[in-house]
Amino acid sequence: MENKNRLFIASALSLFVTAVAFGARSGHLIPWMSEFHISAAEAGWIASAFLWGATISVLLFGLLVETWGTPKVIIVLFIAQLAGILLTVFANGFWTLFLATLFIGIANGSLNAACNPLVTNLYPNEKTARLNLFHMWNAIGIATGGLMVFFCNKIGVGWRIQIAILLIPTILYGFLFFKQKFPETERTLLGGSYKDMLRAIASPLFIFIAFLMILTSSLEFGANQWIPALFKNAVADLFGESAFGSVLILVWISLAMALARLFAAQMVRKFTPVGVLLLSVILAGAGIYLISVSQGWFIFFAATVFAFGIAYFWPNMLGLTSDRRPMSGALGLAIIGGMGTLGGAIIQPIIGSIFDNQLLQYSDHLEAGAATLKYLIVIPIFLTIVFSIMFFQQRRK
Repeated sequence: MENKNRLFIASALSLFVTAVAFGARSGHLIPWMSEFHISAAEAGWIASAFLWGATISVLLFGLLVETWGTPKVIIVLFIAQLAGILLTVFANGFWTLFLATLFIGIANGSLNAACNPLVTNLYPNEKTARLNLFHMWNAIGIATGGLMVFFCNKIGVGWRIQIAILLIPTILYGFLFFKQKFPETERTLLGGSYKDMLRAIASPLFIFIAFLMILTSSLEFGANQWIPALFKNAVADLFGESAFGSVLILVWISLAMALARLFAAQMVRKFTPVGVLLLSVILAGAGIYLISVSQGWFIFFAATVFAFGIAYFWPNMLGLTSDRRPMSGALGLAIIGGMGTLGGAIIQPIIGSIFDNQLLQYSDHLEAGAATLKYLIVIPIFLTIVFSIMFFQQRRK
């Protein structure tokens, strides 16, 4: 297609905006808790609203992409993004923040429903590589959101203005998408029927990939969203900022993820997708443990290990689905993405509740945060066993 680069840039920019909002919310949780008298568990529900909205909308609009068309889903993405930004700017308590975050999540779900299959359709011969490049902008956006919070708070710019700035790139990607021609979905190009699509989605391999997506994303979304809140005092001695210095950990993780995704194609060719996933989950588990016991500058090394671990989860699970079950079409990718956001949504209030309980036991946020993260290590241990079995089965074949 003549306009495929424009569509890819517009898709990447829309993902960037959503990721900035996600990253900024990680840094805003503590100020919201203080300003609106919100508990950690309630903050967990606000954080999870993003993921619940994304889960429901990615499944709904994944189906509608096949019947309704990609352009209409892009319109929903744009409207939901605007609504989420404006509701955040004028928020006055728990419910407005919850609804605002829910709309941002709906925008994210619409984006994944429309843009993941769009990217695979635009570049059919390099699906996984392009998906990694596309989702690289998610990591860059999270880093940008964290840096925005850190430096804006340093100079006294409030969180409402920080969120309002996102209106500019939102309008820009809306303009880039406006009146563009979109390709057909992969299922349509393959000549598959809806029955073929449903049969592919109901296959044991697809269901198994969906289950693994829930677990891998619970690590990525759960730990990433809560690290700034759990470790708000961890880097106070380094930067002299007890409330916002830990946002730099999130920024560091996101930039490391972006770098890793830039070289994803070479990694997949060298180790195979299952081998990459096995290596990733081992690094993610090691990173969580190291973060939980780190102090001072060492926490950035631990964060790097964690980042390299989680970087390949999301795009490579999508690429694996598209390669192994292409007939599942846009709905198949939407379901896998929905399972990913579902995993994050489930883990958010759980982490918040564990943190509340640990605060009662320990004297400060750092000790409570370290104890909270240690509960998450059980997930990478289980995934290491699963991916090891898959890897050795693949080698035997």
